[in-house]
Amino acid sequence: MLLHILTLTLLAGLSMPLGAWLACAERIRPHWLEKEFRHSVIALGGGALLSAVALVLVPDGLEHLDTTAALFWFVLGGMIFLCIDVLLNHFKTSASQLVAMLADFVPESIALGATFALGGSNGLLLALLIGLQNLPEGFNAFRELRHHTGYSARRIILIFALMALMGPASAWLGYGWLADYPAVVSSIMLFAAGGILYSVFQDIAPQVKLERHWGPPMGAVLGFALGIAGHMLTA
Repeated sequence: MLLHILTLTLLAGLSMPLGAWLACAERIRPHWLEKEFRHSVIALGGGALLSAVALVLVPDGLEHLDTTAALFWFVLGGMIFLCIDVLLNHFKTSASQLVAMLADFVPESIALGATFALGGSNGLLLALLIGLQNLPEGFNAFRELRHHTGYSARRIILIFALMALMGPASAWLGYGWLADYPAVVSSIMLFAAGGILYSVFQDIAPQVKLERHWGPPMGAVLGFALGIAGHMLTA
């Protein structure tokens, strides 16, 4: 079982360098189509993130907490992501998308490992959603780093590939250490859900809109639809 979990989280993490590779190889003509494609990819990630919140993180997170605790951890997640956003803006860092990607990936991987340990049925779905959201997040983070740093495409992809190893490490923590503390796992899930919801409306949704283009919002619909499909297939 542990090997199965580590493999799933590694594959989900490898969506980050895959997304970076797609951004590197992206050369679509005419220019308007290339631009619309970029926005559609970002929207796809937003839809996947929302489906992870709605279908897994919040429903599973509510199981072992009372109302006060659930609201506390959910709001705290949003507040912490807000503080991270403010700090990144203050220091004018070129890695805001990268930090946001890892801030999603690590707690979700911990929750995935613990979910399997607790015998939950949503572990596979969560792995699928993590991989689905990491693809456009890797795409977006690659473009940000390429634009603001002198890093080569190969170097960025290698960095993302190494960061994918954080998934199995986090899942092992959830599986081996937190399975006996379901309330802690629920807190992590709701914390991640609050942070993700903040990120969607602060960073992702504003980047989706294009004047006189209506394709990108459908990316969000398709991203959520893929989450629904995964939910029904793994139920």
